[in-house]
Amino acid sequence: MPHLRIASVNVNGIRAAARNGMASWLDTADVDILTLQEVRGQDEHLEAALPGWTFVHDEATAKGRAGVAIASRIPALAARTDFGDPGFDSKGRWIEADFLIGDRPLTVVSAYVHSGEADTPKQDEKWKFLDAFGVRLAELGEGDRPLALVTGDLNVGHRELDIKNWRGNRKKAGFLPRERAYFDRFLGAVGETVEGVDGTIGEGLGWVDVGRTFHGEVEGPYTWWSMRGQAFDNDSGWRIDYHLATPALAERVTAYHVARADAYDQRWSDHAPVVVDYTY
Repeated sequence: MPHLRIASVNVNGIRAAARNGMASWLDTADVDILTLQEVRGQDEHLEAALPGWTFVHDEATAKGRAGVAIASRIPALAARTDFGDPGFDSKGRWIEADFLIGDRPLTVVSAYVHSGEADTPKQDEKWKFLDAFGVRLAELGEGDRPLALVTGDLNVGHRELDIKNWRGNRKKAGFLPRERAYFDRFLGAVGETVEGVDGTIGEGLGWVDVGRTFHGEVEGPYTWWSMRGQAFDNDSGWRIDYHLATPALAERVTAYHVARADAYDQRWSDHAPVVVDYTY
């Protein structure tokens, strides 16, 4: 069956990624839809980095910060950036685009969740975003077996398997119990009562973590490594980049891999692309 290859990556600045080797990777990756986070640029920078691609892009309010985009080999049918309470600044952190997969509509999201910082206003912004995230997941999952996919740097390691040094990060943003509990609900069986790792009770939304489902109960595979020290060489990473799919789309997954660079000096971002094939 034909497949649609969708890749997501936090580029850590589109201009730097382009200078450091992203194009060489794309030349052989055979990607149909590419979701980007931390673009940190303008349309002209995406055009220069991705010649021949069409894209939709939402810049952050502050220049040089955040920014999300969806690039594709076929034009999107529609795109949206509305997200959460109108008083909440989500610019540069959420963009949706509609495509056709076979004869059915497919919605693809590129999301960049705040990194946060425990017990600070930065974390308060992250809580607001995760609240809105849950509302939108519920909406995207409504209807008769919809095909929808949320990709991106979600800045939460859901389980202990998702962080190499999880014991040392239990009180740090990215692995706080309250953050992880959101994902317990996102990925819990639809409509069922879910007890989060923090003890809170909520309702499951029924989404599927494609990476964990495909790889099973193994450490990682990680998607982000600090640029400092020996984190990359020791594979001391975090799995914080996701493909979250509706069940009907998750059934179509035929391959999943993290395109980890062969060596530290071959990296063009501190994140690695997450690449998934879906049949249509």
